[in-house]
Amino acid sequence: MKTKYNWKIKIWLFFISQGITLFGSTLVQMAVIWYVTLDTSKGIWVAVFSVCSYLPQFLMSFAGGVWADRYSKKRLIMASDAGIAAVTLAVFFLLPACGLGWKGLSVLLLMSGLRSVGAGIQTPAVNAVIPQLVPAPWLMRYNGINAAIQSVVQFAAPAAAGVLLSALSLRMALLVDVFTAILGIGLLSRIEIPGQKTLREERAFLKELGEGIHYTAANPIIGRILLLYGFFVLMCVPGGFLAGLLVSQVYGDTYWYLTVTELSGFAGMTAGGILMGIWGGFQEPTDRLGIRGNLRTLSAGLICFGILSAAMGMGAAFSIYLILMAMYGVALTTVQTAVSASLQAGTDSWMQGRILGMMGAVYSGALPLGMAFFGPLADLWPLSGMMIVCGIGLIVSGIFVRFQKNFVQ
Repeated sequence: MKTKYNWKIKIWLFFISQGITLFGSTLVQMAVIWYVTLDTSKGIWVAVFSVCSYLPQFLMSFAGGVWADRYSKKRLIMASDAGIAAVTLAVFFLLPACGLGWKGLSVLLLMSGLRSVGAGIQTPAVNAVIPQLVPAPWLMRYNGINAAIQSVVQFAAPAAAGVLLSALSLRMALLVDVFTAILGIGLLSRIEIPGQKTLREERAFLKELGEGIHYTAANPIIGRILLLYGFFVLMCVPGGFLAGLLVSQVYGDTYWYLTVTELSGFAGMTAGGILMGIWGGFQEPTDRLGIRGNLRTLSAGLICFGILSAAMGMGAAFSIYLILMAMYGVALTTVQTAVSASLQAGTDSWMQGRILGMMGAVYSGALPLGMAFFGPLADLWPLSGMMIVCGIGLIVSGIFVRFQKNFVQ
């Protein structure tokens, strides 16, 4: 009995350790963006900080994937957390000397870039640890549990950031991140992670990266899932990442509307994680790795997400919009969980770091690309119309996944 449940204890401890560090990271990210917004009142600074939060992660995800296959994933995660904490602590001491002008903003900008580099190294390793600890038939459920934990953390971190900025200062928010990193690293150090099949020889980095690209090209399901995930992230931008703009255009520009919209979205994402943790997605008895069941779940999530995106763009009453936003969050978590589980189950263990690194690169690349495209377009074309078009595109993609034989089989 002890052996049977040993892996469940390990994965729960792993999720808790990563939830602790995610709380500190999200808190600092929100605190910095809000601080810059209130201090400068200039969109250019906010845009630059947003780019620095994603672009380095996008570039480092490729290297992070290679290193996750070559070295110990556990040590990579701990080293990344320690490096991010060290950078944050250095900024804590530098800020008083730099002041609140452009020097202080420049230091915060450099910190955001370096923290993003650390995230690019850490994220592929974190995603690749999950299939090492969780048996393939359980991947969907435990990815759902992980998504629920992350949603709860992302729900709580902005509130904590607001309290710290209002009552104390940005520097105290930085210290919280250092403290949570120490806790997370300490807990992770006590978790025994099964040995991984690392690369025996130190080959050229570009050769190893090329092997990952070749592996993706030779595995149609992996390649198509990554392309579909990039399309999904792009189509999410109007209804999800530009939700505040839609609310201000259609329902009114008040902090109350913006806040309750964010809360509805995070509540839905949390509910979606819990749903996937309990349900585990569609199952097929003959599907040993669960890939066909995962793809059926992905198809259903895409279709539901598309319907909800189009419905929110039709301008219903604000109360109805909030309900749709919560359901939108459920569908979002369903799609992300199905993508993660499909890639984890369908990739050989010695290649998981590189493939999951590509998944992180797809997200961190497609998101700013979507913002750069849909953001300016919203000044020329109603955002509600874009949401309807994107919703139709997602419905079509979901139907394609369900009935295109080469994708499912």
